[in-house]
Amino acid sequence: MIESLQHLPPAAGSNGELAAQFTDLAPPLSARQAAVEAARCLYCYDAPCMRACPTGIDVASFIRNIHDQNVDGAAHGILKANIFGGSCARVCPTEILCEDACVRNHPAEREPVRIGLLQRYAIDNANLASHPFQRAPATGKVVAVVGAGPAGLSCAHRLAMLGHDVVVYEAREKAGGLNEYGIAKYKLTGDFAQREVDFLLSIGGIEIVHGRKLGGNLSLAELHARYDAVFLGIGLGASRALGLTGEEAPGLMAAVDYIAALRQASDLASLPVPRHAVVIGAGNTAIDMAVQIKRLGAAEVTLVYRRGLEAMSATGHEIEIAKANGVQIRTWAAPLEVLLDEAGKVAGMRFEQTRMEDGRLVRTGGMLEIAADAVFKAIGQGMDETGFSEPLARELSREGERIWIDERFRTALPGIYAGGDCVAPGQDLTVQAVQHGKLAALAIHHDIQSKTEAAWPT
Repeated sequence: MIESLQHLPPAAGSNGELAAQFTDLAPPLSARQAAVEAARCLYCYDAPCMRACPTGIDVASFIRNIHDQNVDGAAHGILKANIFGGSCARVCPTEILCEDACVRNHPAEREPVRIGLLQRYAIDNANLASHPFQRAPATGKVVAVVGAGPAGLSCAHRLAMLGHDVVVYEAREKAGGLNEYGIAKYKLTGDFAQREVDFLLSIGGIEIVHGRKLGGNLSLAELHARYDAVFLGIGLGASRALGLTGEEAPGLMAAVDYIAALRQASDLASLPVPRHAVVIGAGNTAIDMAVQIKRLGAAEVTLVYRRGLEAMSATGHEIEIAKANGVQIRTWAAPLEVLLDEAGKVAGMRFEQTRMEDGRLVRTGGMLEIAADAVFKAIGQGMDETGFSEPLARELSREGERIWIDERFRTALPGIYAGGDCVAPGQDLTVQAVQHGKLAALAIHHDIQSKTEAAWPT
């Protein structure tokens, strides 16, 4: 945790000065800009942008509504497909999804309609004083959801719409999952994540119980026996280890832990900030970590990846953000040794240079040393195995580290469903977790209703 960095000095500057480094990465569109951008849309039949959206938002329809100055209608269409439409408009990698599929991306123009910003405009400017969806008549059924992240809350919301009551169990103090704890502060600014959760809950019928963790003070067997169905949206809560000696030394920590502390900090000037930092990884989390520590005042930040730039899982857009913020990116270097000073604290990292040989990544024997006061690992998340410590949980089939599900989000245990990052299929995207939760809720509703109808006397 962040205590590993307490020997480092606090961030330089006042809280206000530092907060100015974490304003919106992409400023919102004005009404005039939104009108001009909406007019660029061709409102395609069978629009490829809609097919590229994991939640199936009718992009052409909501943009036409903006063009016709029907902002409330645009927002309603977005939220019907994606109740997290506000946060997804900010964090979704539209450059590889809907905007990449936009027909404006032809060689003569190569400038897609800015769908993400238009989606944000619709959500931010709609009149959503009351919840736009009403609950169906009560079914008398109660479903347990484990995890109050995008997958769990999306599932809970759709179940509530369908007339079921839902109890959500969440280990942390706040709901929202990665939206609250794991997204760069310049992408979801202020208290937007919590305001979105409050809006979602305003449909009614959803209770959140905090401080309950599967495998700790929450039993899957008890949930299975007590509720009509159980949905697992537990994410991937364990940071992968480098497997190197010195990994527990002060100054080395998981990037997600620092990002969570940054997002929850009321005073950014109190955060410990290294002068020289190394970030190990190649995904968007690695980029988020590198950019944020640079904006907090680190003099030098180096992101290191064992393969080439083209193999990084971070999008090209994210890589450009890193470069624009002065992050140095070193490729073809694999972690070899944590360098420690005389006090046993991190002093840097030694890497071994790599290359591709006959389709395999091999080490070359060449060495690279980078001095650092802190090292942040962002090499992916794995399943927190404490959630599978009880006998019933161990019966869940696994595909690698993740839970196996069928095409209707059913696990190997009847009555237990799962979705989001914890399941085998997917791209670990917020928007896909939202879709998983929504589709799982529809499957749960179908199965519950089928059981009810089968129990009726003929």
